[in-house]
Amino acid sequence: MFAIISVGNRQFKVTQDLEFLTEKTGKNAGETFDAKVLLFAENNKVHIGSPELKSAKVSLKVLEDVKGEKVRGYVYKKRKNSQRTWGHRQKLQKVKVVSLSAV
Repeated sequence: MFAIISVGNRQFKVTQDLEFLTEKTGKNAGETFDAKVLLFAENNKVHIGSPELKSAKVSLKVLEDVKGEKVRGYVYKKRKNSQRTWGHRQKLQKVKVVSLSAV
């Protein structure tokens, strides 16, 4: 049994008790919330939503807030004596699938 869900602007294939990183959801650590279910597969039956399934439910629990890998940017203009470096770390949340159910 698995589901394809949408959290933020990304889609994830999830199963029971899976932990993954996603963009910040606005929830605090320890809170649970429901994600949009786009596809739900169980045994040999596949249910596809258009755009989402109202009858399926995937509950997620926020475990902790983390930061992503450091991304470095660099801009250089030749013959202008101009260069610029910057860094960025995306704010993420570690999320765990609590339950999958097709209502």
